[in-house]
Amino acid sequence: MIIRVALVDDQQLIRAGFRMVVGSQDDMEVVAEAGDGDEALRVVPGADADVVLMDVRMPGTDGIAACAALTAQTDARVIILTTFDLDEYVVAAIKAGASGFLLKDAPPEDLLQAIRSVHGGDAVIAPSSTRRLLERLASLPEPSGTHTFETLTDREREVLLLMARGKSNQEICKELYLAEPTVKTHVGRVLAKLGARDRVQAVVMAHEAGLVRPQS
Repeated sequence: MIIRVALVDDQQLIRAGFRMVVGSQDDMEVVAEAGDGDEALRVVPGADADVVLMDVRMPGTDGIAACAALTAQTDARVIILTTFDLDEYVVAAIKAGASGFLLKDAPPEDLLQAIRSVHGGDAVIAPSSTRRLLERLASLPEPSGTHTFETLTDREREVLLLMARGKSNQEICKELYLAEPTVKTHVGRVLAKLGARDRVQAVVMAHEAGLVRPQS
């Protein structure tokens, strides 16, 4: 299966570099390019892109707003790429529906792996941002209610807790003595019940609801 990738960045040289990296892969192709968020909203939906590499700071509609619009209108998964490792960008990207957040200085192999992971339904956050993101979530005030999570079974809550601890499906299998297809089913049900696009959003929702903490 060929992964259809769209590039959104206001710098042509940056787009050219991404185009070369993506185009070098047998399982990927660049199907659309845009120089700002407004152009992305015009060209990306018609290109039927699977994954969008989206810059943050652009003229007109910025990357966060464009991400929110695209994830609402299409099935494309967005990876936010930026030179600025700022916590507010990570949180805003996740809330906008992004499935990934990487710095532009990430090695090409990390970018390619992120595209494949996001296309496969997983999520990726730059390692340098992960610890501070969890610390920020841990400091959030307790919410007034957690009714959204009441539909989760005990097993699904266990799976969610392990997801929040950064466990992969295989690690969850070993922890709970379950077969991998069973774990995948539980993860899928957790995402569906929470209305989350991916694991990252599910974990963020759980932290915001006070169900899990980094020290859990």
